[in-house]
Amino acid sequence: MPTRRNFVQSVFAATLPAALPSVPALRDDALERLLSATGFVANRPPEEVAEDEDYWFEVQQAFTVDRSLVNLNNGGVSPSPRVVQDAMRRYLEFSNQAPVYTMWQVLEPQVESVRRRLAASFGCDPEEMAITRNASEALEICQLGLDLKPGDEVLTTDHDYPRMLTTWDQRVRRDGIVLKQVPFPAPPPSVDYLVDLFAKNITPKTRVIHFCHITNLSGQIFPVKQITALARARGIETIVDGAHAYAHFPFKRDDLDCDYYGTSLHKWLLAPHGTGFLYVRKAKIEKLWPMMAAPTSMNANIRKFEEIGTHPAANHNAIAEALTFYEGIGPERKAARLRYLRDRWMKRLEGQPRIKLHTSYDPAQSCGLANVEVEGMEPGKIAGYLWDKKRIIVTPIGHPACNGLRVTPNVYTTLSEVDTFAEAMEGVIRNGLA
Repeated sequence: MPTRRNFVQSVFAATLPAALPSVPALRDDALERLLSATGFVANRPPEEVAEDEDYWFEVQQAFTVDRSLVNLNNGGVSPSPRVVQDAMRRYLEFSNQAPVYTMWQVLEPQVESVRRRLAASFGCDPEEMAITRNASEALEICQLGLDLKPGDEVLTTDHDYPRMLTTWDQRVRRDGIVLKQVPFPAPPPSVDYLVDLFAKNITPKTRVIHFCHITNLSGQIFPVKQITALARARGIETIVDGAHAYAHFPFKRDDLDCDYYGTSLHKWLLAPHGTGFLYVRKAKIEKLWPMMAAPTSMNANIRKFEEIGTHPAANHNAIAEALTFYEGIGPERKAARLRYLRDRWMKRLEGQPRIKLHTSYDPAQSCGLANVEVEGMEPGKIAGYLWDKKRIIVTPIGHPACNGLRVTPNVYTTLSEVDTFAEAMEGVIRNGLA
């Protein structure tokens, strides 16, 4: 019967390039300790494991974060565990031995194993999975690559990511398309409300529905499959912004059924900074133009979206270690822990004077990302005070529907760090920003 140690060794044998005998082996035992700890909790419900501080202590030790501050802005970009950092260093050092050979000929082809693993995790054909540098690049490939003519309508919300709205606005200015942004309250009354929101705003000219899987503002999760079914029945294409979704909470491609999906991997997967992926339904690949030109021979090839010129192989190859780390925890356990951390501070602040929560407790509508407002106080000033006085990092959100602080812990976040934030917020409520 295989031991956990043998399992760990086999995992790394599968993720390391076979042609790299000179690349030093991984010496850090953080992943082995994580997998061993996971073995002891494997048969317990995720919600119970979420409260097991002995288990999460092992997870926390896999990181090299600065504990003199409290980082609750993991939604923007997260630190990677040591196993990922070590992989990046190995690949970079090997690349620099003779890049035209070691990087281009040896390391770059290994992106195919990363593609296969990401596709298996997401639940799609590897030939539908392009490796990108972030969600913005993935989504802009779709936004700029679709054939749209003057008067064609794109339907989205006013909660969508600013860069994506800017991209559509460029097409408005350049191509004469029409962008319709519909507002909604945060949180909305129900997920059905969001489906109805799109249904009511579709017109005969609607060609694309673009929306977030989970918003970066308040952490609102959308009923993706219901919206994509609504669109497909009317011949409308769907672009889903999954920047904050993948590896945040569990789902597969078939749970979405969208045409295009873009995400960043340096957020919740904890992969190297500057990594992401683009999913394109196979039947849609040929008609979607790449952002950088590719030869006609690649028209139906998902790799045409990766034609970006010289780039480091280290970043995308080390995604494999991030996947292994994520799978070692388990998607359900991770999501349960993130909700547990969120609930800890939200329930402590809920009901206090002037506190308004813009994130639902409903697991169908939210996970680890949440938004809290102190009515009558500017989010930017609160965020500045928390950093200057308490060394706490949060994100001020200045949206009319959720004018508050975005709070995003991650798996390395401790209970004491969450409590430090809650205590600081209680002080702000009592004493202001003095």
